[in-house]
Amino acid sequence: MNYRFAGSIVFLMLLSNSQAFSQRFLMDLVDTTNQMGKGMLSIYQRYNRVKIGGYIQPQFQYIAKEGAETYNGGNFSPMSNNRFMLRRGRLRVDYAHLNDHADPTSYFVFQFDGTERGVAIRDFWGRFYENKFKIFALTTGMFARPFGYEINLSSANRESPERGRMSQILMKTERDIGAMLTVTSRQSVRWRQKLKLDIGVFNGQGVAGPVDYDSHKDVIGRLSLKPTKLPSFGNFIISAGISGYKGGITSQGETLYRTKISAGEYVMLRDSSATNYRKTAPRNYAGADFQISIPNVKGETEFRFEYIRGQQTATFASSETPGEYPVTNGIKDPLYIRKFDGAYFYYVQNLGSLQHQFVLKYDWYDPNKLVSGTEIADNKGFTKADLRYDTIGMGYVYIPNESLKFMFYYDFVKNEKSAVRGFERDAPDDIFTARVQYSF
Repeated sequence: MNYRFAGSIVFLMLLSNSQAFSQRFLMDLVDTTNQMGKGMLSIYQRYNRVKIGGYIQPQFQYIAKEGAETYNGGNFSPMSNNRFMLRRGRLRVDYAHLNDHADPTSYFVFQFDGTERGVAIRDFWGRFYENKFKIFALTTGMFARPFGYEINLSSANRESPERGRMSQILMKTERDIGAMLTVTSRQSVRWRQKLKLDIGVFNGQGVAGPVDYDSHKDVIGRLSLKPTKLPSFGNFIISAGISGYKGGITSQGETLYRTKISAGEYVMLRDSSATNYRKTAPRNYAGADFQISIPNVKGETEFRFEYIRGQQTATFASSETPGEYPVTNGIKDPLYIRKFDGAYFYYVQNLGSLQHQFVLKYDWYDPNKLVSGTEIADNKGFTKADLRYDTIGMGYVYIPNESLKFMFYYDFVKNEKSAVRGFERDAPDDIFTARVQYSF
């Protein structure tokens, strides 16, 4: 078959084929040591190296108060406490070039996201493989950062509507532009060769901003154990990883703020030294994650845990990594440096079959570990950006077939009580989400 016409032919084949293929992680390798890699090679060979896939996620949400702020799909309008929305509408094209031995030599991905709010690119990257030792691969373009577990877990496969608050704040939209080296065996199944190292250099602000606003580049890496079966422990499957992020934002002004002790109490202290101009304000994170899957007679039980801590540079009103350098009325805003930590815990249980799942999730994010409760006050320079949030989510997922998924999920969101105006008590922002996912 002439590959020039593969796109249209593959599209027709996929329409008539009831078997869908979904990618669990955003940056999976073509890796023949696991079922995902074998499946990818099979599809590329069958459809002359091209795969087209996608999904849409229409949903309905109800929140406790009109105009509430939320990390579940964006804030509500001032006069609205419920909405229909198209959370995601993804179309992805994958192309793999294979050599005469059916080894991948290069790989290309293009994915965009279309909703009622507009259309945006989500992935646009290429990867080439070294096939002498079958160990190295280099990825360049716009793709998911190699940090942690949840950030790389595809939204098509996640059991909760959204990633946790911490994941969204630290790495908005998950993707960035850069280059990444992957070191892992693509052929051996021995346990000591199940390790994988991803290390890359990126712009830093991610695709939340239109351009890179400074010369500083961020280095991100993750060393992980690929899913490994333990026959002597009832065929449990474990995976784990440690991640590091060394980055920052170049200060374009002379003013920085940090939480320090003054007159016996913590305040957000102003530092207006001239040496702060062009100084790198840190974005340094360290994280560890662990996953275990326990097979049952009909399904499995899965536990996941991830903890992240470090220093985050952001703004007065938010601890979210800015997509553009903050400016007010043409004047560069000062940067705020905070010490943070956070974690999440998943419990996923099949209910009698693979079609039914119960999900329990707990996550917390504390953007400023040095202060808590009424220590967080307006007159000390603190804002809602310094408040800790704890979220408990519970849901039911029904998967009648491989192309259809229903999700019913409720988040109980609790912020700490503080002396910040409007946050003296828990804000009403609990939210219910009902979602249908169609995929092919």
